Amino acid sequence: MAAGGGLSRSERKAAERVRRLREEQQRERLRQVCDDPEELRNKVRELAGAVRNAKFLVVYTGAGISTAASIPDYRGPNGVWTLLQKGRSVSAADLSEAEPTLTHMSITRLHEQKLVQHVVSQNCDGLHLRSGLPRTAISELHGNMYIEVCTSCIPNREYVRTFDVTERTALHRHQTGRACHKCGTQLRDTIVHFGERGTLGQPLNWEAATEAASRADTILCLGSSLKVLKKYPRLWCMTKPPSRRPKLYIVNLQWTPKDDWAALKLHGKCDDVMQLLMGELGLEIPLYNRWQDPIFSLATPLRAGEEGSHSRKSLCRSREESPAGEPRGAPHSSASIRGGWFGRGCAKRAKRKKAA
Repeated sequence: MAAGGGLSRSERKAAERVRRLREEQQRERLRQVCDDPEELRNKVRELAGAVRNAKFLVVYTGAGISTAASIPDYRGPNGVWTLLQKGRSVSAADLSEAEPTLTHMSITRLHEQKLVQHVVSQNCDGLHLRSGLPRTAISELHGNMYIEVCTSCIPNREYVRTFDVTERTALHRHQTGRACHKCGTQLRDTIVHFGERGTLGQPLNWEAATEAASRADTILCLGSSLKVLKKYPRLWCMTKPPSRRPKLYIVNLQWTPKDDWAALKLHGKCDDVMQLLMGELGLEIPLYNRWQDPIFSLATPLRAGEEGSHSRKSLCRSREESPAGEPRGAPHSSASIRGGWFGRGCAKRAKRKKAA
């Protein structure tokens, strides 16, 4: 330590080396790696064998499975967190235009074939539900943008909508502006923001997620950085001896904190990997059909007087159809799709500076 309490020249150099090393490590972790086509095919063959032989396969999904639906991920090169850390703005896509991807539909077929027993998702986009996956087979740990609930009714009363219910909600502010049809209590969204703890039974379905993890002999992670999921001990069976823990397979273009635990890491886009996997398994991937989207049969229509309670674009069974109360071809400004879980709510709170 130099006289006067400042750092000496050698200490400053050491601190600078540490800073540069950390920056290099961060760049390396953000770097995307793609297996060459032959290597990826070989890995997928190994994954197919694991899927066939699994007695209880659980799939963990993250934002990476929805990028093909034009929904940005969080930690990719153009992800939400990446852009925010660079001081750049984040613009939300029109999520009503998003549809289940090849990966979503593949997972649904694997569940139909009893090759996948449960899906644990971090995503709020509702695309697993819309792919036809049964509600009992999904745990949406961070909520669903199409579902609002009354927590005064016992059991909680759910209202599935055909529009994003989170327009007026944000971190620690969950009321949607609509009321329960039965008791009149204000409805709330189901989103679990960073810094919050999820307490709702549905659609989080933590009980089923925990039960599935405890029974799993194989876990397939698709499109998740695992930086959040790693913080949920219940999902990793760490209390079991290593020999009894489930085998872990990871599909991601970037480093994850669970890579060293994985039996196999596949560096590829989720849709590419799942297309190869379904081919290896001899299974046809069903096409998404908006006319058969379950959300339309699950949805509760708005009551008279509630039509003006939101300005989000509603889902339609066809591109030409316009929802009730919306003129055909009515434009939706980018301002009408900001906020909620994807806009205000997804921004991390700034760290408070300690008082000097």
